[in-house]
Amino acid sequence: MSIAKLDHYTIKTADLEASKRFYIEVLQMTTGPRPDFDFPGIWLYAGAKDANFPVVHVIGVDRDDPDWVHGTGAVDHVAFLATDWSSMKERCAAHGIDYKQRISPVLGLFQVFLRDPCGVTVELNYPLEEADAA
Repeated sequence: MSIAKLDHYTIKTADLEASKRFYIEVLQMTTGPRPDFDFPGIWLYAGAKDANFPVVHVIGVDRDDPDWVHGTGAVDHVAFLATDWSSMKERCAAHGIDYKQRISPVLGLFQVFLRDPCGVTVELNYPLEEADAA
């Protein structure tokens, strides 16, 4: 068996609406079908190529529940290949999203790092040519 690609990642949030706005308005993902689980949440989809497969699962939790932070470990960041940095830069400005950027000539990437409302770092990897728009 070999790994083919990332299927999805899951985050827990005490503010489901803030997470939903971030992933939809800033990263331009869309909500889509989700099983009728007995807890609140949304599934988010990215791009037409993988329109049938959600890439982010968001679970709404009660901040007063002491078990809400327990999971399987610490996630440092999640990375996506991306295009159209100039549009993303405008959305970050419109939503007050801070970011850091880095050029990685060895990888041929222009990298942008931002945080979702839960503090998860999202890395966006653009073709190096898009660094000119930075």
